[in-house]
Amino acid sequence: MVSTPAALPAPTTEAGREGLEALLARPDRAVVALDFDGTLADIVPDPEQARAHPGAVPALVALAPKVASIAVITGRPAAVAVRHGGFAGVAGLDHLVVLGHYGAERWDAATDAVHAPAPHPGVTAVRAELPTLLDRFSSWQGTWVEEKGQALAVHTRRAADPQAAFDALRDPLTELAAEHGLIVEPGRLVLELRPPGMDKGVALTEYLREVDAESVLYAGDDLGDLAAYAAVERLRAEGADGIPGLLVCSGSAEVPELADRADLLLSGPPAVVDFLSALAGVMSDSN
Repeated sequence: MVSTPAALPAPTTEAGREGLEALLARPDRAVVALDFDGTLADIVPDPEQARAHPGAVPALVALAPKVASIAVITGRPAAVAVRHGGFAGVAGLDHLVVLGHYGAERWDAATDAVHAPAPHPGVTAVRAELPTLLDRFSSWQGTWVEEKGQALAVHTRRAADPQAAFDALRDPLTELAAEHGLIVEPGRLVLELRPPGMDKGVALTEYLREVDAESVLYAGDDLGDLAAYAAVERLRAEGADGIPGLLVCSGSAEVPELADRADLLLSGPPAVVDFLSALAGVMSDSN
């Protein structure tokens, strides 16, 4: 049985405890990967008003020098996550990367540069057709479209019946996306139309290989994080050829699919920040 330091909450699974033990044994070869919205920042009605929890950057600054890298993996454009997170120009975050648009974009703190692919033509086509499609549904009132450059997101959280609007729009938006070579990524009362070929699991796996990580912690809160969960589960199942990992769920009320697969449940961004701070403290005590 693997033991957990008293300063940290204990994972509920043996695989999670082994992942945490590996991370603490060799933190300099560990990657801490984190979703943004719902994990480092509270979910708010208007995503443009979302900001990282006040303790997030100090926690990351305390943790970053002790691990191989910290990666924020988000569906947002990389530059938006950097701005809303307050990550740019922060001393001590040199090893931070932000993988935006599910990994299609990348921002490195060391260079303060964003690398992004050319826009997918399907996004332009969907942008033109989306207003007409939404007008066909009486439940669309209160929904709104978030412009993400490489993608478009239809939010239903402000609708009179948010879940009914989400359910009514899911199939027609999926059909519209497919007509233009896009896919729909469902989330917490949001349907994102984006190019295929990249998800958080692909982004995480490629990044772990790039930095030659020996362990990984991944924390998320939404359906888009399931791909990253699956990637960590595959790596753990590879035995000697894989790497141990710890799966953390930030909150569980809206996305039980994630909570059911997590090794550690935390109540939301404040609890995630507290956990990261405690993790940095345990690493300091062990050195």
